[in-house]
Amino acid sequence: METAILLIQCKDQMGIIAEVTQYVHMYNGNIINLEQHTDKESGDFHMRLEWDLMGYTIEKATIKFHFDQGIGKKWKMETQLYFSADTPRVAVFVSKMSHCLYDILYRVQSGEWKAELPLIISNHPNLQSIADRFGIAYHHIPISKSNKQEQEAVQRELLESHNIDLVILARYMQILTDDFASSWKNRIINIHHSFLPAFPGARPYHSAYERGVKIIGATSHYVTKDLDEGPIIAQDVTRISHVDAPKDLIKKGKDLEKLVLSRAVGLHLERKILVKGNKTVIFS
Repeated sequence: METAILLIQCKDQMGIIAEVTQYVHMYNGNIINLEQHTDKESGDFHMRLEWDLMGYTIEKATIKFHFDQGIGKKWKMETQLYFSADTPRVAVFVSKMSHCLYDILYRVQSGEWKAELPLIISNHPNLQSIADRFGIAYHHIPISKSNKQEQEAVQRELLESHNIDLVILARYMQILTDDFASSWKNRIINIHHSFLPAFPGARPYHSAYERGVKIIGATSHYVTKDLDEGPIIAQDVTRISHVDAPKDLIKKGKDLEKLVLSRAVGLHLERKILVKGNKTVIFS
């Protein structure tokens, strides 16, 4: 069964749901999922609608135009339309740590995610053997302060030539330029430990151990030009006790990072995220 997934944002007004559902029904669409949320503070309306395309009387190529002209303009809607038959293409950026990469590769190659992963990009050669094992092209692109813009241009050319829809930063230890982040707005997902800014630097888990923390966390978010301040998609925590040594915090932290990053990517691939300003609406 192929479905259409429509994401809608606009100001809340009486009758939106009735008119949208009636519109889909009018052209022989069978709605199989509908979720909506109204932000009472801002008055913004958010909606995710999915319907079966079997027998739908509007051609796929014209559905969005037809909807925007028929209803979108009337309600001043921002809309995004996706089809379940389309397979998103993702690229993974890595440095030296492999735990998130392995998790992503498993979820793609096992079929848990409907996605294609044609390339891995890294500023270090360390994870080349993993890419080779999975039969995925590995591009080692060293980056320094002096060549950052030039090398980012190479990265962007690779992404464009492979028709990449989503970039996953799987513990990629480089800060993207504002231009790169802006060009891929809401299409780059990052993962980091939730100690920032309390425990910055290369050894955050050791710093946390020294402070005697009782929980550690991880946050996954869309990347913006403001470092680590993009719209948050997923977060989680795990408990720490006095018996945990730094190596235990690192192990628990890595497990958490894998889980939270994959949760965020899965939501994106399933088209269950709406971004409004610097916040997200996550549909179930």
